[in-house]
Amino acid sequence: MFQDKVVLVTGGGTGIGRATCIKLSSSGAKVVVNYSKSFKEARETYDQLTNEGLLYQADISDEIQVKEMILACIEKFGKLDYLVNNAGITHQLAMDNLEGATDEVWDKLWDVNVKGTFHCIKEAVPYLKKSKDAAIVNVGSVAGTTGLGSSVPYAVTKSAVHGLTKSLAFSLAPKVRINSIVPGAVKTRWWKGNEEKMEELAGRILLKRIAIPEDIAESICYALVQKSLTGQIITVDNGQTM
Repeated sequence: MFQDKVVLVTGGGTGIGRATCIKLSSSGAKVVVNYSKSFKEARETYDQLTNEGLLYQADISDEIQVKEMILACIEKFGKLDYLVNNAGITHQLAMDNLEGATDEVWDKLWDVNVKGTFHCIKEAVPYLKKSKDAAIVNVGSVAGTTGLGSSVPYAVTKSAVHGLTKSLAFSLAPKVRINSIVPGAVKTRWWKGNEEKMEELAGRILLKRIAIPEDIAESICYALVQKSLTGQIITVDNGQTM
């Protein structure tokens, strides 16, 4: 499905990013595994690739680092076909704790989740437009749809990612498709220490299960190759938001 395609996955070291990198590689893609701080985990992801890849450290909130990452990808593989904007951060904060939503918290989440996503798209687009089949997938969150999440700033930044996806669908058509995959609860390290809450939530979800990273990776891969999709916000949540 992805034979000889070159794909950059941000935040590829753990969770959804790791599952996506592994699935893409096993399907024939050459994967650039981006990470910011989690070198050990990213190296483990890279070692599980079954095809040629590139392990690259870059903080996506830094536009210069993003530019250098894209150039490294082009230098190694000569092209870029797909971009998966998976990197994101959160800040645990009660939804009614407005005092805790400081400028520092807002800036940190906005710089990574929104501006970082835009940096990656802006720097990748000139190369994506040279591909015969180019696509971008942004990983959003049901927090950006419902407004309820780990904190107000997190929910708002994910809502912005959804909006960015729609706006850029107009900007990039017809050469580059862009969609957002919107996961509900996913069994990743974000639930560490809160496993009981996770199981309690599962009991209230229509399908009575919490997604695993591989579920979301499948949806990401589908959105990359589905030629009739652009500007879509695709929820993958086991019925959590029904």
